[in-house]
Amino acid sequence: MRYMIAQSAKAASAALAEEPGNARVLAGGTDLLVQMKAGNLRVDLVVDIKKIPGIRSITAEAGGLRIGAAVAGSELGEHAGVCAMGPGVVEAARLIGSTQVQGRCTMVGNLCNGSPAGDSVPALVAAAAVVRVEGPEGSRDCPVLDIPAGPGRTTLKKGEIITSVFLPARPERSGDAYLRFIPRTEMDIAVASAAVNLTLDAGGTVTAARVALGAVAPKVVLVDAAARAIIGTKLDDAALAALAAACEAACTPIDDKRGTIAFRTSTAGVLARRAAQIAYARAGGSK
Repeated sequence: MRYMIAQSAKAASAALAEEPGNARVLAGGTDLLVQMKAGNLRVDLVVDIKKIPGIRSITAEAGGLRIGAAVAGSELGEHAGVCAMGPGVVEAARLIGSTQVQGRCTMVGNLCNGSPAGDSVPALVAAAAVVRVEGPEGSRDCPVLDIPAGPGRTTLKKGEIITSVFLPARPERSGDAYLRFIPRTEMDIAVASAAVNLTLDAGGTVTAARVALGAVAPKVVLVDAAARAIIGTKLDDAALAALAAACEAACTPIDDKRGTIAFRTSTAGVLARRAAQIAYARAGGSK
């Protein structure tokens, strides 16, 4: 195995593209190193991206925030700007692993791992986050929603790496929230999860919304019907019931030892309903 410390995104991309064997990116390493140590993954080239300028920075941009791909979960939780703009995004990222893992794990690593149950992904999708991708053909921006392709797979091409996540500016009176269900109290993988991001007018009526679900389909699901169910409402009981029903209808989960299809489906609806209520309160709504 060869190990390379990339000094630029272009150099990292070139090395990954030229490697004929199995090449992987190292940012936090909380998935990669565990898989390698367990013998589940053979890697010919590891490209460490932590020395790339800006890869560990959080900067203001166009009213939003650009978060470097190697920013750790613990750093997100300590950044006042990110916590204020996207508390739901932060609370999702802070659910990845233990306190020790938080010092290394990254949202981008969580995204590129390709797990349908990745905690940070639904929250980023609900926030309409966009990633910047560097590849052999240059850089491009891509919605987070379009990166997952299925369990363990992404749409990234050979030689492409994600260098940052952009959280766009949100209107006044906006709020978000993320909730998940796990069998244990800590350090487990979501059986079902839901993220809601919404905006209110001065009277408390929802004017815009995005609802995303995790762990209930081969990849994260953006449920447009759920958003439509609450837009134009003040999140009354009928709207919340319609939201939950739309989420349940969007679920295509699996049966396994951690949860049945029926349980995952009903839980997704409950979580979406509760997340919407939290996001509504954070946006300044009252009931």
